[in-house]
Amino acid sequence: MTANREALFDQTLDEAEQARADVYALLGGLLAKPPDAALVGMLQRIQVADTGGDGTMAAAWATLKQSAGNARIEALAEEYQDLFVGIGRGELVPYGSWYMTGFLMEKPLAELRVDLRRFGLQRQDEAHEPEDHAAALCETMSLLAASGADVTYEQQREFFAKHVGPWMARFFGDMAVAPSARFYRAVALLGERFIEVERTHFSMLM
Repeated sequence: MTANREALFDQTLDEAEQARADVYALLGGLLAKPPDAALVGMLQRIQVADTGGDGTMAAAWATLKQSAGNARIEALAEEYQDLFVGIGRGELVPYGSWYMTGFLMEKPLAELRVDLRRFGLQRQDEAHEPEDHAAALCETMSLLAASGADVTYEQQREFFAKHVGPWMARFFGDMAVAPSARFYRAVALLGERFIEVERTHFSMLM
C-alpha cells in the first residue's frame, strides 16, 4: 500500500495503538512472504509478558517464539510455498473475496478499493496480489492504527467490520489445521487470537 505517510504519521501514538499497528505489521509481513533469518531471530528474542486478561495473547506469543526457535529458513520457504502458492494453488486461499463469496475478485474487493481510496491508499505498482489478500489487509490495518488523529477509532472499526472481521479469523483457523502448517500453525494461533482481541476492542466503541 502507498499513502500520504507524512500526514498519516504526524501524530504521536500511544503505546496501545503502536502495539496494535506492530502486530498487524508482523502478521502482514509473515503472510506476504516467508520470514528471513532476521525476522526469525527477532521472533526468537520476543519477551513474552503477561499483560493480564485471560492470557491467551501471551500464550500465542510464547508459542510463536518457540516455533521460531525450532525453525529452519529453508523449511520455512517450503512451508510458505505449500501453504500459499503451491502448483496452481496453495492449501490456503488468503483472499477476502474468496472467504466472503466463494469466488475471487468479487464485490468485496471492489468495495475495499473504494474504501482504500477514501484513506488515500492504493496498491503499490510492484504488488502482485489484489488488495483483499490477508497480508495487504493486515498492512492496511497497521497503517490505520498508526495514523493518529487522521483516522478515527470509528473509521477503523467500520473498516475492520467490513473487510477484516467477517473472514480473517476463519482464515487463520484454516491455517492452523492446514496439512503443511508447522511454523505457520503458531502464526495462525497469534492471528486468530489477535483478531478476536480486535473484535472485542472495537465492540467497546459501539
